[in-house]
Order: sequence, then structure tokens, then C-alpha cells
Amino acid sequence: MTNKVYVVGVGMTKFEKPGRRKNEDGSAWDYPDMARESGTKALADAGIDYHEVEQAYVGYVYGESTSGQRAVYELGMTGIPVVNVNNNCSTGSTALYLAAQAIRGGLADCTLALGFEKMQPGSLGTTFDDRENPMGKHILALAEISEVLFPVAPWMFGAAGREHMEKYGTTVEHFAMIGYKNHKHSVNNPYSQFQDEFSLEDILNAKMIYNPLTKLQCSPTSDGSGAVVLASEDFVNKHDLASQAVEIVGQTMITDFGSTFDGSAKNLIGYDMNVAAARQVYDQSGLGPEDFQVIELHDCFSANELLLYEALGLCAEGEAGKLLDTNQTTYGGKWVVNPSGGLISKGHPLGATGLAQCSELIWQLRGQADKRQVDNVTAALQHNIGLGGAAVVTAYQRADR
Repeated sequence: MTNKVYVVGVGMTKFEKPGRRKNEDGSAWDYPDMARESGTKALADAGIDYHEVEQAYVGYVYGESTSGQRAVYELGMTGIPVVNVNNNCSTGSTALYLAAQAIRGGLADCTLALGFEKMQPGSLGTTFDDRENPMGKHILALAEISEVLFPVAPWMFGAAGREHMEKYGTTVEHFAMIGYKNHKHSVNNPYSQFQDEFSLEDILNAKMIYNPLTKLQCSPTSDGSGAVVLASEDFVNKHDLASQAVEIVGQTMITDFGSTFDGSAKNLIGYDMNVAAARQVYDQSGLGPEDFQVIELHDCFSANELLLYEALGLCAEGEAGKLLDTNQTTYGGKWVVNPSGGLISKGHPLGATGLAQCSELIWQLRGQADKRQVDNVTAALQHNIGLGGAAVVTAYQRADR
């Protein structure tokens, strides 16, 4: 499993409020339309035809079985293996992980990772009520240490935020600073669901969802799609793609440990998974937190971004607030975190999020991020997590570096 893996093409749709976008003929914008748009963009970016793709991994959470096939049939019907992927909020990066594994293991020279989601408005809910909820064990464990509040997701992440406040003195303003930053970043992202800038007071005074999380610190439901074309070193050389290729220099997926249920709220939302995944990627790549200039991470709620500063090693445990107080996670700081606007402002179509993160980082590494461009980017880090659970961390460097 030693073959190099390169990203050679990326593409995504604009993320939209569920049901808002229509096709030119007035019909509903459906997942095949989304996949056609993102996949066509990624192939065009790579400068290749779909016939050169040998395997496809297609992620979505809400949909019928084999929707992945129906989606990529918009790009071509060539008989290749199409694998459907569902891993909660880390579905898109799981598809990316599997597509990269096929190349890393020498099973293919060119693969496609594609993700999409067509969501319902409002908070996430369960689809199947006649069987065990895969998050049931987590919910029962959290109920033992925190009062229960629905919807479940903001309760879980909000409880972890409260735990951090009680242990380290983190303030409600620290969480609001993350919402402020990410909305500010999204102003320059044409793919973002929201492109509105808000004051810190606006963030603090927005509707309370679960204290300390206000509405402007929570990711919205979204429709949208992202796609990434991956290639081997031989494929890159054969197609003269080195000038645009970005190498995946570290990548791992981690699932829950026994410590997930150690009685802490932070581990129930994946803290230990995030720590382990980051460490593995740092070991694989030979890079550390200080070597990255730009990071796209899973800010489903501002509390998660704050905890990720510590899990990813940007600071010691309990010191995330200091990073925010000194503006170290935005332009002019040590890192620019979520230049896209993150999930909070860009949106969160579950199957597409990980691939949209990848797209943003590839544009940053190529110097193609327009007004969002971070100075002197040589390496980029991606983090995506789905509870239940799976954390995927990926490190990127330009091939010519």
C-alpha cells in the first residue's frame, strides 16, 4: 500500500437551501443534476474523460440504495465498479478515502470520489424508527451526564462545549467568535449557501439553539454535491498533470474507541478519534500542525471547531480560547481555518461536505482560491467527522513541492 495518490481534478456545486434551486425547465434540482454538475467540473478540471475513470465511490446519507449508480450514470455508463458509501457526516471524505485506497493499493490508476445530498429542511431526524438507532448508545451515555434536549446534534455538541467552559473557563464569546469568523470568510466564497457577514453581537444575539450555541453557530441543512478525481503517479506523468496535481501525503480513518464512553461529553462527539487520526496523519506525512497554512475542519457547530483546535494539536488542551483571542485561526494568524466559510456558513449536505473541503484545499494549494486565497500555501489539512462514528483526516501537498 505504498503507491502515491494525487488529486488531479475537483468540482462542486453551490450549496443551496433545501429545495430552493430549480433546473432551467422549472423542475426540482435532483441528485442526478447535482452529480452531473460536480462530476463534469471535476473531470474538466482534470482534463480527462469519464472513460478513463476505473472505479467510482459515491457518498450520500439520505437516499435509496444504488443512488450512486444513478448519479454517476450522468457522467457515463462504462461498466466500472460503483460503490455506494454512507458514513454519516464524514460520508464524502470516506468516499475519498476509499477511492485513494484503490490507487494506493495498486488496484486502479484513476478513481472518482463523488458525494451529494438532497436534504429536508430543518433539523436532522431519523428515517427508520423500527430498529436500533446507531447513535442510541451515544445518546444514552450523554443523557447520564447532561440533561436531554432535542434535536440531538446541537445538544451533543453543545454539551461538549459546556464541558469545556466548566473545565477551562472558555466563554460564550469564544464560541461566537468562530461563527463570526466563518461567516466572514464565506463572504468571498461563491459556492457558499450563505455569504452574509454578521457582527459578533449578531452571532451572540441570534436564536439560542442549545446554550452556548446560537443559530449562527450551527451548520444548516443543504443540497449540493462535490467530486474529486484521483490518480496514480503513472497516470499523472502519462497525462502531464504534475503542474496541477496535489499529493495526498497522509490520510487515515478512525472509528470509536472504548474511551468514547468514558463519561466525557467531548469523547462522545469524537475527540479521541480526532486526536488519533491527526497523529497518524502527522506520522505518515512527516508534517506537524505548524507545517500547514490552511485547514478545512468539521465545524458542524462552533463548539466542535473549538475542540478541534486542541484535538488537531494547534494548541494544548484548554488553550483554544487563546487562539481565538489572538486571531490565530484567520487571515494574518498562524492558520486560516475554514476559508470556505466552513459548514456553519458554506452549508452541510452530508454526502458532499468532505469533497467540498477537499476542493477548497486543492484550490488553495494551486493558488486558485481568488479572494479567499491564503498566502504562501505549501501544505493543507482536512478534517471531517461523522458520529457513530468515523473521523477522516487528510494532509495535502503540491506535487511540485
